[in-house]
Amino acid sequence: MGYAHDYAAAIMRRGRVPMAPADFVPNWSDGPRKAKYYPGVDSLPLPASGYPADASLDRAFGGSGEALPGAFDLTSLSGMLLDSYGLTGRRLGVQANTDLSALPFYPLANFSRGSASGGGLYPVSVYWVSGPRGPLTPGVHYYSTRHHTMQRLLTGDVSGEVRESLGGYAIEASTDQYLVLGIKYWQNSFKYNSFSFHAVSMDLGAAVQTWRMWAGARGLSVEPAMWFDEARLQRLLGVRGEEEGVFAVVPLKWAGTGAGSRAKPPAPGNVSVRRHDIERSREVFTFDALLKMQATTSAHATERPALGALAPAAAPPANPELPLAPLPAARPMPADVRTALRRRRSSFGRFDASRPVTGEQLAACLAASSEGSRLGGDTGTGAGVDGGGGGGGVRLAKLYAFVNHVDGLEPGAYAYDPDAHELRLVKAGRPGEFLQRNYFLSNYNLEQAGAVLVPTIRTSAVLDAVGDRGYRLVNATIGAVAQSLYTACAALELGCGVALGFDNVSYIEELGLDATGEAPLLIMMVGNERPAPADFRYEIA
Repeated sequence: MGYAHDYAAAIMRRGRVPMAPADFVPNWSDGPRKAKYYPGVDSLPLPASGYPADASLDRAFGGSGEALPGAFDLTSLSGMLLDSYGLTGRRLGVQANTDLSALPFYPLANFSRGSASGGGLYPVSVYWVSGPRGPLTPGVHYYSTRHHTMQRLLTGDVSGEVRESLGGYAIEASTDQYLVLGIKYWQNSFKYNSFSFHAVSMDLGAAVQTWRMWAGARGLSVEPAMWFDEARLQRLLGVRGEEEGVFAVVPLKWAGTGAGSRAKPPAPGNVSVRRHDIERSREVFTFDALLKMQATTSAHATERPALGALAPAAAPPANPELPLAPLPAARPMPADVRTALRRRRSSFGRFDASRPVTGEQLAACLAASSEGSRLGGDTGTGAGVDGGGGGGGVRLAKLYAFVNHVDGLEPGAYAYDPDAHELRLVKAGRPGEFLQRNYFLSNYNLEQAGAVLVPTIRTSAVLDAVGDRGYRLVNATIGAVAQSLYTACAALELGCGVALGFDNVSYIEELGLDATGEAPLLIMMVGNERPAPADFRYEIA
């Protein structure tokens, strides 16, 4: 067993045994920027994006596993990036989060984005490696979220470097356009220290899942690879492994004629981005657990799992002996994806138990969360992200629902069966006191939520099946589930909130998960909010 097993166990116990350094306090005045800064680079403004009327969220969730025929162009790439990670508005609302006192001050403005992020820190860096088939002079570009521009970091066709790093990934031969997703650790670890690797790998899944929904609604396909020569791509991007991990590569099917670039790539290490990100923080710390997780999850990054490798790690089926609680049909979500992403936000203590969630709304939340965990399952994992052909459609995530206030359902803890679209009662009784007692923060009253959904994965089984790099797959899957729920709630006009600050062990005990080895990794609250909230909202895109 590698270090990822130890780290996963520490994450599960951290509600009872604090992770080192237990006495760490963030220096907020010396925090990093929420994006990388490359001074003096050329910038290309991205075009405005059109959006078809039929790009509904129902369509986005309805295309799981399909080979979609569409191809990207510059306009669609621009729209996908803007709607996922670009700044789309400024938000200010009276709510219960601990950062409320800082938000009225312009330097600390809270800008909204389509994708969710732990702590609102957005550490994912998006690079576009474009070959001669693309619309620009070939090179490496960095997506500047603040300006919605592509910043040129390198000129020249290096798409062969990315292709070679992917090895035998199935679709790399048909394109020379790639999105490469890195994570600059200090953008998150300045606040979360050793816990940050756990959080940032979920951020990766949330961002990719937004792309899946956006692309799927437009007849496009996004299939990320997570097994590749990471060291080679770090050299290409000019980043150090201990500072920035490369978590995913997304080959883009590009509009136009002709094959992608087949130029022979230069020898590894002979070409590299020479531009360097300028750090705002005067003092940057490193954390042993974070360094070890980067090292252990990148050590065998080229060893793509064999077909079917994840089968032993599949989510256990619902126990048919538990009492059945049928669900109504899911409420339709005709809202277009862009509108839902613009509406997405965290509720932060605004839930109102006097307005129960309907059964149709809960059914739609459960279906969207489950579908999000396997959207694009033809890549091999069935988990919403590519495991390198390791799963053959295996479902990794399982959902539980703590029901507080839902029409037609008695309060209690339930297991969700996505195939039969029904619930099985695990434990009867009102769960509100348990939920609040085992939540660490004061920004939510969990008893006021209509329901609290809990995704679980058999983390140890995944690591045994595909090695320590599987930890990234586990958390990316959970991030994809969370983003699917957030977006669905926006379309259903429900409030939503996602949190990591809870006692994982108590949930294992309450749901009886010891026997199956399931790890509860998030709590996701859904419910109606109090009417007429005090909000300021200014749209900028």
